[in-house]
Amino acid sequence: RVGPTDSGWHFYWASVQTVRQLFSAESGVRLGDNQLVNHFPNHYELTRKDLMVKNIKRYRRDVERMLAEAAAAGHPMGSLEDHPQLDFLPTTYLLPADYTLFVEEFRRSPSGMWIMKPTSKAQGVGIFIISKLTQIKRWANTKANEGREAYVISRYIDRPLLLGGKKFDLRIYALVTSYQPLRVHVHRGGFARFATHRYTNDVMNIDNEYVHLTNVAVQKRSEEYNERHGGKWDLDNPRLHLESVRGTAAVDALFENIGWVIVHSLKACQAVVVSDRHCFECYGYDIMIDETLKPWLIEVNASPSLSASTEADRELKTRLISDIIDLVVPPDFAHAGRANPGKRPATRGPGD
Repeated sequence: RVGPTDSGWHFYWASVQTVRQLFSAESGVRLGDNQLVNHFPNHYELTRKDLMVKNIKRYRRDVERMLAEAAAAGHPMGSLEDHPQLDFLPTTYLLPADYTLFVEEFRRSPSGMWIMKPTSKAQGVGIFIISKLTQIKRWANTKANEGREAYVISRYIDRPLLLGGKKFDLRIYALVTSYQPLRVHVHRGGFARFATHRYTNDVMNIDNEYVHLTNVAVQKRSEEYNERHGGKWDLDNPRLHLESVRGTAAVDALFENIGWVIVHSLKACQAVVVSDRHCFECYGYDIMIDETLKPWLIEVNASPSLSASTEADRELKTRLISDIIDLVVPPDFAHAGRANPGKRPATRGPGD
């Protein structure tokens, strides 16, 4: 069994914990020319919810400053409002740090709903929706007793696009092979993840996770969960359906805007992610679409699940892994792996 500190491997599909160990100063590991690993050293700049928000907000400020400087120099490029593709993140604050700012925003529109998520958890763990400030205060008192954990709180998209009366989001895969320069490949495959209960924004159902959350880990606990299709729909199916009801031009624009969400989110952390030439990253983007066909970035996953819950899921993820390897492994990789003729190069697979 090959470990991260061993030198006899060439391709390592590692967990984020293993990569943290691999790139730690204490490990003393220096990757060779013929070694590849599937995470950048500080990939979490995009995949930790609080850092993602911080980087995207900074990026928007930088773009706004650039537009102002261009206008002052006599080369107007419009304002931030003239670039709607930059508006892809719901209004979000970090708690407890931004509590005062959040309260000010909440009081401007007190009838709205907000969704709270722990910054470093996944699969729907710890998520809940609030519609009153008293709910935040109860949460804060509870957390004070349990030990404070940072959360992000975002304006809830309470008018999502529905299919069959149910809420869904899209899982899109993006492969980054370099941050400097930025090189990204968006996979044609993907899927929609559906809630099992019909959607309502009635505050009486605010705690029903089977209405509001699309995470498979959550929905599979529902009595309505269908193991045959796993609550998923191949990406081509919602696209074809939307083309039939909204028109091809509108849906083409939607998917182009999703592409811009991916590009701008990556550019937002381009300056802070260490672009190690031994690394690549397959990100799992979760995109919500509202009823106007506007895409919103919900979160980005560093280790999107490659386990299969259905046959269609298995086929998709097999293609995904194969395409990733085809793109990141150089043509002479097999030859380079024969540097030690007496030993077959070791590889590690998904799941570490």
